[in-house]
Amino acid sequence: MKRPLLDSKMCGGKLLGSKLRVAGLACAAALAAIWAAPASPAAAQSATLSPVNESGQVVLTIKDHVFSPSEIHVPAGKKTQLLVKNLDPTAEEFDSTALKVEKVIAGRSETVVRLRTLDPGSYPFIGEYNSDTAKGVVVAE
Repeated sequence: MKRPLLDSKMCGGKLLGSKLRVAGLACAAALAAIWAAPASPAAAQSATLSPVNESGQVVLTIKDHVFSPSEIHVPAGKKTQLLVKNLDPTAEEFDSTALKVEKVIAGRSETVVRLRTLDPGSYPFIGEYNSDTAKGVVVAE
């Protein structure tokens, strides 16, 4: 016999044929909401943060003079590192007045850009040498 996903004992209800009582349905909805909800606010937030590599760095790639991803989400109030990989043959400068960062990345190389703790908000950055195409934003949340 296949066991139901929701056991009627969880809500103190009785199964009536193949349907739960109305009270049981309300309980089922409440349990489903609890199971679907993240375990903590940090878990909810981490779902929107940019993925990190095994060193805890957000990886940002420059290819064809374009940053990818162009929008990076980082935790507010915490120092963050970006691993910037320049796949182009020419140098690019990661430049952001808002982030107080300027760093040249040689062609076909990578470097780490260290970000200070940020207040919640958006912080634009550009590739100084190709500012028409190399644009992005760091979102601290």
